[in-house]
Amino acid sequence: MNHLIAVAFGGALGALLRYLLQTALPSSGKFPLAILIANVLGSFAMGVLFVLLQEKSLFADWLRPLLMVGLLGAFTTYSTFSLDTIRLLEAGQLTNALSNIVLSVVLAIGAAYAGMTLARMISQ
Repeated sequence: MNHLIAVAFGGALGALLRYLLQTALPSSGKFPLAILIANVLGSFAMGVLFVLLQEKSLFADWLRPLLMVGLLGAFTTYSTFSLDTIRLLEAGQLTNALSNIVLSVVLAIGAAYAGMTLARMISQ
């Protein structure tokens, strides 16, 4: 039951943070920068947390569902990324749509790897 509460609390916080980021950086039909930033930052954080919580077990077990599942699961968002891309395509903005796809995938995976590498270096 404690893990469910941790996921719910982390999810609420992650959704709120994403909303604030989208409010601060509205796309208004142009490139969806806020979602790209959320996905890249979230992927970096996921890499760091995976090493510190999963591999090294440096923190309490309840932080994994709170941070990795709840907070980052709600902060990063594949569904919004998909919708933004479809809207760009429908608006005839092929270059922005393709840029969004390539940048989101490449930068998010790179950020996760960078986060894991950094956390492994620091925690040795």
